[in-house]
Amino acid sequence: MYQELLDHIKKYVQLAPREEQQFCEKLKFKKLKKKEFLLEPGKLCKGNYFILKGCIRQYLINKKLNEQIIHFGIEHWWIADQDSLLNNQPSACYIQALEETDLLLIHEKDRISLAKEVPPLETYFRIMMQKSFVASQRRIGFIFNQTEEERYRFFSKLYPGFVQRVPQYMLASYLGFTPQFLSRLRAKKDL
Repeated sequence: MYQELLDHIKKYVQLAPREEQQFCEKLKFKKLKKKEFLLEPGKLCKGNYFILKGCIRQYLINKKLNEQIIHFGIEHWWIADQDSLLNNQPSACYIQALEETDLLLIHEKDRISLAKEVPPLETYFRIMMQKSFVASQRRIGFIFNQTEEERYRFFSKLYPGFVQRVPQYMLASYLGFTPQFLSRLRAKKDL
């Protein structure tokens, strides 16, 4: 089960066999049932989770009591509440499995100590954080600069299988429009 993560890491940095073993010894396997929560508001996020199998959403409840999806995670993506981790404060968000999901957890204290002991892991996690930040920047840019239809078309082309895995109202929340708009958009024959 660790090999998937090690293969992912090898795309970015090289670890010696001893370093791979040292890293794997710190990982904890976690299995979630569909709709099970990994994190809820008021609780501390334990660390970063690598998704081996499944689909997860991270969301907030806004002042109008609507769910606002801020992040999705699928196979070979990382998910965590970075605000909770960095500031050691209770989370304001939910992280929930949309499907049966298998994860590998690296506790934050272990990630920090490993980053000092195994410099390539520091590089790997920095790259993962940068990639996540770029994705967030792009999403904000798309919301400000593209029409709803352009956002949907772009996202559908970028992640065609993902669009089929996520309920329509969640996809609409993530892309910044109403489920009704998405229904009308998907009903068009040219999509």
